[in-house]
Parts: sequence; structure tokens; C-alpha cells
Amino acid sequence: MLNLILFGPPGAGKGTQSSKLIDKYGLIHLSTGDLLRAEINAGTSLGLEAKKLMDQGILVPDSVVIGMIENKLNENKTAAGFIFDGFPRTVAQAEALDQLLAGHHLSIHHMIALEVNEEELTERLLERGKSSGRPDDQNEDLIRKRVQEYTEKTAPVAKHYESQGKFQGINGIGEIEIIFSQIEAIIQR
Repeated sequence: MLNLILFGPPGAGKGTQSSKLIDKYGLIHLSTGDLLRAEINAGTSLGLEAKKLMDQGILVPDSVVIGMIENKLNENKTAAGFIFDGFPRTVAQAEALDQLLAGHHLSIHHMIALEVNEEELTERLLERGKSSGRPDDQNEDLIRKRVQEYTEKTAPVAKHYESQGKFQGINGIGEIEIIFSQIEAIIQR
């Protein structure tokens, strides 16, 4: 089973590259953002609380996210592997994910970071906001807050996986196919 973390700030291209990885390797995409939005759209109490936090640019509590991921692992026991997109976002979440996977006799094989500067991210998200309908992609101040939150709380997660020899950063600006070929090269190692 191939388990990857596709890492990077909002707007780095994780969703685009995840789609290509799913097509090529048959992996299950675990986007915590998608999982949370599904809860919001369903109008669950979890979804309503998550929406309130997400609209403020605040991260949803770890226990909620870990529970959703465990449910997906249990639903997909025969999967070829998983792509974790948007999670883990803190070192505590990385440690919890490692423990959760170990309980299923699994582990993360690679953390691949798409590295993109703040100005490019802001432009991408504002452009995405024109068609996505997502309010968190339509407000420049909120976008910058999300990127700052990523930098302060999420970037240290890279060190966690770097210490395990699993981290690799690549330039997330450029042609989609070139970026994907770099990701494939990491997986093939």
C-alpha cells in the first residue's frame, strides 16, 4: 500500500496533482477539506461547527479530523493506498496520523511538498474563488491569513517527516505535467 502526504499551502496545486496520482496509482484521495465540506453540505453538527471555524480561517480540532480519517481507512481496507491532502497540518496531527496508521499496520511512504510563494498563492486562490464559490478563496485578507496559518503551524510538519527520511520538496510553480513527473520520480525511488 502506497501512502503519500501531498503537502503545501492553500493553492499550491495539491488537488490537481492528487487527481493525477489517483488516475495513475489508483489511490484514495483523503482531503480533509473535502471531508469537512461534505459535512458542511450535509448540515451535520460537525459540519456547522467546522464551517464557523473555516470561515474564520481557523483549523478544525485534531480529534474530529483524525476520526474522519480513521473512518475512511476502515471503509477502504483493500485500497492501493491513500493520498493525504491538507493533513497533517501540525506536528501533533502528524504524530496522531503516524499512530493511527501504525494501528492499521501502515505508514507514510513519502511527504511531497509543493513549494509556492505567497504572491502566486494569493493570485491562484483569488482566481479559483471566481469559479469555486468558496468564500475562503474570495477574500484576499482571509487568503493571506490562511497562508500565514500554514507557515506558522503547518510548515514545521515537514521537519517531522524529514527526520524520518520521508520529506521531499519540489517547485510547485510551472507546467502541471513537469511537476507531476517530479512527483513520480520521488515515488519510484
